[in-house]
Amino acid sequence: MPSADADLRPYRLGVGILLLNRKSNVFVGQRIDTRTEAWQLPQGGIDKGEEPHDAAFRELEEEIGTAKAEIIAESRDWLSYDLPGDLAAKVWKGRYRGQKQKWFAMKRSRSPETRA
Repeated sequence: MPSADADLRPYRLGVGILLLNRKSNVFVGQRIDTRTEAWQLPQGGIDKGEEPHDAAFRELEEEIGTAKAEIIAESRDWLSYDLPGDLAAKVWKGRYRGQKQKWFAMKRSRSPETRA
């Protein structure tokens, strides 16, 4: 596996969501697809032709069963990371070196999804 500097594979585009409830508690979900006890914020890939904010609402619906939220902030820039070499060869069938993500702070709303 090439070093991260020499890795020419693209980054997988994705979104991450910091979801707050009315008391400003942060939602963190337990992953069910690992053998270890792993927890994370909702996140996922952006489909071809999909806008990042639309992907954020879709990922909320897919991962926690609701999109009843509103965007209160969005990361100014894309944030990227490289996977460790042993994982980069396995995750996403080895097609990507890591992820480049837009992050959204969202708060729970009572009404159906509110898109800012």
